[in-house]
Amino acid sequence: MVSNMWCSDLRMIKKSLVFLLTACFLSLLARSTFADDWPQILGPNRNGQAENETLADSWPNSGPKEMWSKDIGTGYAGPAIVDGKVLIFHRQGDSERLEAIDLKTGKPVWSADFQATYRTSINPDDGPRSVPLVVKDKVYVFGAAADLHCANLADGKKLWSVNLGQEYSASEGYFGAGSTPIHIDGKILVNLGGRNESGIVAVDAETGKVVWTETAEAASYSSPTQATINGKTWAIFLTRMNVVAIDPENGDLGFSFPFGARGPTVNAASPLVQDDLLFVTASYGVGAKLVKMRTDEVLAVWENDDTLSSQYNTPVIHKGHLYGIHGREDIGVAELRCVDLKTGTIKWTRDNFYTANLILADDKLIAINNEGQSYLIAADAKAYKELGSFRPFQDVPRALPALSSGYLVARDTGNNGGSLKCFYVGK
Repeated sequence: MVSNMWCSDLRMIKKSLVFLLTACFLSLLARSTFADDWPQILGPNRNGQAENETLADSWPNSGPKEMWSKDIGTGYAGPAIVDGKVLIFHRQGDSERLEAIDLKTGKPVWSADFQATYRTSINPDDGPRSVPLVVKDKVYVFGAAADLHCANLADGKKLWSVNLGQEYSASEGYFGAGSTPIHIDGKILVNLGGRNESGIVAVDAETGKVVWTETAEAASYSSPTQATINGKTWAIFLTRMNVVAIDPENGDLGFSFPFGARGPTVNAASPLVQDDLLFVTASYGVGAKLVKMRTDEVLAVWENDDTLSSQYNTPVIHKGHLYGIHGREDIGVAELRCVDLKTGTIKWTRDNFYTANLILADDKLIAINNEGQSYLIAADAKAYKELGSFRPFQDVPRALPALSSGYLVARDTGNNGGSLKCFYVGK
């Protein structure tokens, strides 16, 4: 009898273990379906690169398969993708709307509306400019009037809001607030450009309370990144007129160097970090610069205005080379270039390419230019090699695209809004 009871218990233990292992496997499988999230501007590491993606080797003449399309409101905020949800921030009437959409089907999941107070000036578009930022189970969005909001990723429940622009009398600049915040060590860091030493502001990610305000830096349209220097994490900002390294803990300043030009100019491309190297680029006669970073100083490697001066598109780095746009949208002259990162030597140029946003994945580039044309290009430093092209947009797609699990999501913007589209570009 004891033996029979022992055998029965053993069978129950085996069944429990099988059930537990199966549940764990299914959970991991479900999560791995969307393991390669695009949780913030320029992807997982803010460098325009998608990790662990396998792209098609070429595109048919008609382009990759369109999975879905959705009409959306105004703005230039590109999408983020996390856990099979596309997060898009756009304006509908008097609201700036954060919306979650199913990545595979395009069906709405939830939406959260925040009061929109921004009024246009130079540019007639009145929507938000900053890409949603997803950190664990929360989504952060930064409106065109410099309002910072936090919502639940699961259901869109609004958690907190703070009107930083009004509180610190921040200038709205030429096109409203447009520098996407960054999360470091439990804080949301914003290039606000406020008065009285509130150029850069840190907000507690859980509560929305301001932790510190530092510097007199004016705001740009460039979004910050982070770098590790001598074992310590620093936030790297390209502001209106300078590049600065900021200690996320307390706002203390590390290195700083001038980068920008006064007058009707903007700094809009984001800084790129590779090891101890930092690359920044702008147009308007500012040029491009590569430096080696130290805690309190930088050492110039090369700088000029002839190699890769980008008006607002952020280049990507691949195998020791920069791929990016040299030129400006507003004067209609822009080229796609490949440049040796450490020397600034131009390896090849594709003329009349127009300004374009780039994603690097699987040794290939996906480029969407401001004419609405999309390209698949080999990331090859020897020559320009086009693998396919098609035109998915009729209006101007200035917003940054996103890529996750083979799904490319991008938007355009017209006079009264635009469209958000999803294409399958994986193998």
